[in-house]
Amino acid sequence: MRLIPAIDLKGGRCVRLLRGDFDAETRYAVDPLALLERYQDVGADWLHVVDLDGARDGSGANREIIVTLARRGTLKLQAGGGLRSTEAVADLLDAGIERVVIGSLAVTAVNQVRSWLETFGAERVVLAFDVRLDAAGTPRCAIHGWRDQSPLSLWDAIGNFVDHGLKHVLCTDVGRDGALGGPNVELYAEAARRFAEIEWQASGGIRDARDLHELARAGATAAISGKALLEELIPIEELKPFLPNASSPA
Repeated sequence: MRLIPAIDLKGGRCVRLLRGDFDAETRYAVDPLALLERYQDVGADWLHVVDLDGARDGSGANREIIVTLARRGTLKLQAGGGLRSTEAVADLLDAGIERVVIGSLAVTAVNQVRSWLETFGAERVVLAFDVRLDAAGTPRCAIHGWRDQSPLSLWDAIGNFVDHGLKHVLCTDVGRDGALGGPNVELYAEAARRFAEIEWQASGGIRDARDLHELARAGATAAISGKALLEELIPIEELKPFLPNASSPA
């Protein structure tokens, strides 16, 4: 399993939201490019970037920053936030982003997203499903920046795409995101059991290296971490097993 650092951009600045709440924002006094270089230096090979302004209003206000990060050529980028048209998806891919991340449209515009998987290839499209557990423990998809709740289960949402080449899925437990309370390991174990052919990216709640080991045992292919890495809460030595380009001891 690989660790993929996350950068969330709002108004050109690095931020983190607590459980997706735009009113619960923490700003960080670090330049996005400097953060990319920090993650490169510790051995990451991918970077996950979210345009929060785009996710909220479709503005794409942070596109230039995202493209600048991609053109450094040192880390592969997967990026999303407000991608709502074929033109917008093609624009980011043409600008050097390795994979686009598609969120709410994977629930609300299934046929359109199927066409993107077929047109651009499953290797270049990540479907991001944000979920909340209902009273029965079933993960239900949250949409539109987590403001709205869909009755669609995660399992049915994935089922809409398995016959269309789907390969990469990022799943976030909304209740854990940004809270440093530990990831929902049981959710990802169930996901990997139900859809073993999918490369699952786990997101939400990672606080220490033990969480990463548990996610790896659960079957996650990658883990996305924002706050714990931004605040340097995990010793680098403990992260090295999950950073493909980390240097080995001399």
